Amino acid sequence: MKKGTLQRKSKSGRYTILKKIMVSILICCLLLQLPVFPAYAVSSTPLQTNGQLKVKGTKIVNSSGKTVILKGVSTHGINWFPQYVNKSAFKTLRDQWGVNCIRLAMYTEEYNGYCSGDNQSELKKIIDNGVKYATELGMYVIIDWHILSDGNPKKNQKQAVAFFKEMAKKYKNQKNIFYEICNEPNGNTSWKTIKSYATAVIKAIRAYDKKNIILVGTPTWSQDVDIVADNPITGYSNIMYTFHFYAATHKDYYRTKVQNAINKGLPVCVSEFGISESSGNGSIDKKEANTWIQFLKKNKISYVCWDLSNKNESCSLLKSSSTRTGNFKTSDLSAAGKWYKSVK
Repeated sequence: MKKGTLQRKSKSGRYTILKKIMVSILICCLLLQLPVFPAYAVSSTPLQTNGQLKVKGTKIVNSSGKTVILKGVSTHGINWFPQYVNKSAFKTLRDQWGVNCIRLAMYTEEYNGYCSGDNQSELKKIIDNGVKYATELGMYVIIDWHILSDGNPKKNQKQAVAFFKEMAKKYKNQKNIFYEICNEPNGNTSWKTIKSYATAVIKAIRAYDKKNIILVGTPTWSQDVDIVADNPITGYSNIMYTFHFYAATHKDYYRTKVQNAINKGLPVCVSEFGISESSGNGSIDKKEANTWIQFLKKNKISYVCWDLSNKNESCSLLKSSSTRTGNFKTSDLSAAGKWYKSVK
């Protein structure tokens, strides 16, 4: 037998052995339900890559001045669904969904809300844990004062000032914090009223935390950013204004409002959106959602999807039948969850 034939057989044998080893590894991964190839290889965390974020013009930039677009996920109200504030859930979102920001939504007046219930210490503990897990994973985190039924943020301004003063004092040395000071002002609350409230809360935060970004809600469930653009808050840096949308309800008209605000130089952050109707339920509109994502990326706007829970609503990222609180599988995801996981 020729020497070349022996070499080919030897190489073929090694290839066969290697192939068997790879097949065995694949079978083990499938049996253990481990990801064979993670969707996002994490060689460095978002925080390690970008450092302290700041506002420059209408955009968020990192410590090197490079534009950053955050892809975030919001919890539902932590007073209803505290179980999803855990490290496994956040790590799964980071490693498999490409999420780099977690929003901790703390309702103020609804069931067991911060200003209506008797559980402020418990809610602050959940916030602290959420910040801790996100920080350990090198993710950014939004502390959200989630006004909704209270409508006018000035209603609980005293408590808001005290809360954010406490948070700013505690987290002033961290580089991954956002303070969202009024989720969705509504009920005909004017920008003049919101601005007065925001100025008081910003002053309280900046007494301790000079750098981390502050997100300010806007009139009509955080949609009238174009109105705010004519009279923004002055005297402070690293301030952004929030816009919220639900794709099956809010379409071209609302994109025009955002575009007009940006054209006037207003820094906008989409701190909450969904692909359902504005109620959080009803039909979903993936086509319109994709149009929104293209628009946001074109304008370098960060976005945070509502919500990480198994609530029986079409905006929820998990099926109502899902019992997992972390390490989510495809079978746990709702239609909205599958769509958002696929957004790159």
